[in-house]
Amino acid sequence: MWSGPRNLSTAMMYAFGARDDCAVWDEPFYAAYLAQTGLDHPMRAEILAAGESDADVVAARCLGDIPDGKAVFYQKHMTHHMIPAIDRAWMNHATNIFLIRDPAKVIASYNAKREDPTLDDIGFKQQAEIFDQIVRETGEVPVVVDSADILADPETILQKICDHIGVGFQKSMLNWPKGGHKDDGAWADHWYKSVWESDGFGRPSVTSAALSVEGSALCEQALPYYEKLRKHRV
Repeated sequence: MWSGPRNLSTAMMYAFGARDDCAVWDEPFYAAYLAQTGLDHPMRAEILAAGESDADVVAARCLGDIPDGKAVFYQKHMTHHMIPAIDRAWMNHATNIFLIRDPAKVIASYNAKREDPTLDDIGFKQQAEIFDQIVRETGEVPVVVDSADILADPETILQKICDHIGVGFQKSMLNWPKGGHKDDGAWADHWYKSVWESDGFGRPSVTSAALSVEGSALCEQALPYYEKLRKHRV
């Protein structure tokens, strides 16, 4: 599942983690991304200590045996982690789904945790690049889901995703225990506190996101990439 940050991605991981046949992996390339870019993210030291910094090793694991003998392997990937130095060829051998969100809401949410994001930070451009790669190199148009549609009708959208990947929908995907998941990444304490308090999908927001002048300019940059993928949404 390819997503930018602040995009319902953790809730989606929890939904699949609530299945009885599914292993999950939280942002596999985060440590490799930090190691190669040198960026100073919240909890950088903890992320590098806990994760695999060799991107080739991570890619091999993404295509390798599914942990715990499960039938389904849900990988929550951040598109901005896939910098040019990281080989993207492995993606062509996975089933790829794209999770999108209105950039205004992404930017407003991101600012609450880490101020003044750039276009590279929020992943819209990289998401469109990865989408184009999959179409070009596999000949298939991947499924795209909008977080607003998931919140409006989670059961219907989850059923569509399950149909696409060839697994049966499970009602258990609609709820999960409060307090997080055992496979949360090392960064969860900084980013996941609100979803830890949830036990299912919330209601869609009906209010507009308030952005600064800089945030509005960033939104304008991101919007064409969002609209490009949105026209393919289920």
